[in-house]
Amino acid sequence: MIIGFLKDHKSDISPLVPANISKLLKVVSTVWLESEIGQGAFFANEDYVDGEVKSRSEIISGADIVVQINPDITDEEYSALKVSAVVIAQYAPFNDSSLVDRLSKLKVNAISMDMIPRTSLAQSMDVLSSMASIAGYQSVLVALQHMPRYMPMMITAAGSIKPSKALILGAGVAGLQAIATARRLGAMVEAFDTRAAVKEEVQSLGAKFVEVEGARDDKDAGGYAVEQTEEYKQRQAALIQEKAQGADIIVTTAQLRGRPAPKLITMDTVKKMKPGSVIVDLAASTGGNCEGAVNDEVVDINGVKIVGDSNLANRMPQDASTLYSNNILNLLKHIVRDGAIDLQSDDEILSKSIITKSE
Repeated sequence: MIIGFLKDHKSDISPLVPANISKLLKVVSTVWLESEIGQGAFFANEDYVDGEVKSRSEIISGADIVVQINPDITDEEYSALKVSAVVIAQYAPFNDSSLVDRLSKLKVNAISMDMIPRTSLAQSMDVLSSMASIAGYQSVLVALQHMPRYMPMMITAAGSIKPSKALILGAGVAGLQAIATARRLGAMVEAFDTRAAVKEEVQSLGAKFVEVEGARDDKDAGGYAVEQTEEYKQRQAALIQEKAQGADIIVTTAQLRGRPAPKLITMDTVKKMKPGSVIVDLAASTGGNCEGAVNDEVVDINGVKIVGDSNLANRMPQDASTLYSNNILNLLKHIVRDGAIDLQSDDEILSKSIITKSE
């Protein structure tokens, strides 16, 4: 069995790191890779010992499993796939209503990494959590680049500096990593989440949990936020505005799968924040949690900077590549049995992540 890895042209992250080739060869017989696949993550072709460098067209037409980060295979290339080949990528089908129909007509076996359920069984394959952890860490570092003040308390001969205050909205994987990073750097941290179940995790990291009573249950939301009642949103908005006015840094992480991100920070709140404050919006690509956020841009509103960036993992491409590659390796161990691909329809993980099948 041959597995082929394609270079991503939108990201520096690689779906394959050199250290995983020997592990892959215990699952499949041959590993193909596109030239300079790891260049953006600082891996050279010669680092991929035991892997065979092939052209893109050779990989697409000859591999039994084709892996990439972001899907950019054309319809013509899909038609060149082997009949039973499997393509693995982050398809994000909720963001493209026509995608599934298109792939179904092309009879593609497509597995979407971002659709793998966020359960204990699938934890080692959960690419969303892998990338969110990096994004949460980076969000605080990005905020620091724009801040005009220290984050920790500083006692100097010239006087004392108070610690900065950070407010983290959303205590999922990204939010918890942001909390931990801000605390390690000396900030006073408060965190808000609609899920009361994360209160202990927030407090264990040394942050204060900001709670609004009456949130809807989200236990079946797969790690995403759920839509709340209008009454709850009003109470939430009032409390967030109160906390935001005293914050130096705000990191927002809340997303609704297949829907625009919930608005947690209004423009009125932004205008009441201290000049020099920074908001890092990780949900900017789906509309943003903050009014005025624009993905891949820094917007200045009366001295308050709104940094819209939903791809912060790309700022750490080497470690992001390692984590993504490990997620792929663990998925392959799950779907390849006795040298053959087994796409069981009743499998808990595959039933969620297979978006189209060739049969």
